[in-house]
Amino acid sequence: MNQEKIDRINQLARKSKAEGLTEQERREQALLRQEYLAAVRRNLKSQLDSIDVVNPDGSIENLGELYGRKKAN
Repeated sequence: MNQEKIDRINQLARKSKAEGLTEQERREQALLRQEYLAAVRRNLKSQLDSIDVVNPDGSIENLGELYGRKKAN
């Protein structure tokens, strides 16, 4: 998600509080929020998948391999 879209989300939020939004602006705001949340979730999942945990026995487990990625049947 680029900075222009984030700025637009903030602009619509300020306008919503100040004077209200048109139906078209509400739809745009909802779509931008969905896109923003999807980007945040992708980023968080990527970060969590790259975490390695060192067990007491010295072995290393990657959380992405352990929990994050679905195994093919």
